[in-house]
Amino acid sequence: MVDRYGRKIDYLRVSITDRCNLRCIYCMPAEGVELKPREEILCFEELLRLIRVATSVGFRKFRLTGGEPLVRKGLIEFIRSLVQLPGVEDLSLTTNGILLPQMAAQLKDAGVRRLNISLDTLNPEKYRELTRGGDFSKVWEGIQKSLDLGFDPVKVNVVILKGFNDQDWVDFAELTCRYPVHVRFIEVMSIGTSREFAEKHFAPASQVRERIEAVLGKLVPVEVVTGSGPARYFQVPGASGKLGFISAVSNHFCSRCNRIRLTADGQLRPCLFDQRELDLRRPLRAGASDQELAEIFRKAISLKPSSYHEAVRLASGGRDMCQIGG
Repeated sequence: MVDRYGRKIDYLRVSITDRCNLRCIYCMPAEGVELKPREEILCFEELLRLIRVATSVGFRKFRLTGGEPLVRKGLIEFIRSLVQLPGVEDLSLTTNGILLPQMAAQLKDAGVRRLNISLDTLNPEKYRELTRGGDFSKVWEGIQKSLDLGFDPVKVNVVILKGFNDQDWVDFAELTCRYPVHVRFIEVMSIGTSREFAEKHFAPASQVRERIEAVLGKLVPVEVVTGSGPARYFQVPGASGKLGFISAVSNHFCSRCNRIRLTADGQLRPCLFDQRELDLRRPLRAGASDQELAEIFRKAISLKPSSYHEAVRLASGGRDMCQIGG
């Protein structure tokens, strides 16, 4: 389906849980966030129906997010059912990687082909500090396991945090010289309770690229890679992996945005920065027809703002990232 600005909207990010096994500083406060009662979280049968309806509207690409999606029981069987739905052409998953060592093979067998793994530093002590207790070794093992199993591509998402992970930027770039991974540097975004932290540690993606090129030489632009989305991709000459830069704040990609989001409690969000949400859960549970549910998807697409700047003016307050879906 094409929105009012001529963008083809065919990508739905589906949060399946608001729960997470980490407490990353830029994502939520130390005490965590108030979790939705379990009865307000969509069950897998409801998610499957909504995704089937979404394909009738024109959605073809789907990404499972959280919270941390791997903490939800029954995930593997849900994925097996999801990939069988007509119209689901591409399925990927975003994870913090903590549970990947024991679940990567199951994910591959169930039908996931692409993984995004969040890792913001290669320093185990800094990682523990940033995630408030996370074990770096488990994430690294999960990345290695994913490469061994043949996920393609394996993307490592690095949130740019000036004054925290500056010393890791070049080291991450060097990973692409040793492994066929796609390292993506993402500008930190001011959402929910993380606004003050984000503003303090913000650096544009262009600064990261400059730092990398000062050490490793001029990066070479490369063609769009599978599932590249908003990233602009480059390569260290001779490297097997690639480097992506996502400048969601300094140089937003809104004119190319092709996605909307479904939260774990059944709310459709036209834009990450737009606090307006359309309720799918209530009509779904009240017996709405597929056609009625499809109209809600269409309305969400029609409400999609032209840009990040328009979105942030529409409403204030709102959820933390883990409550929306990463």
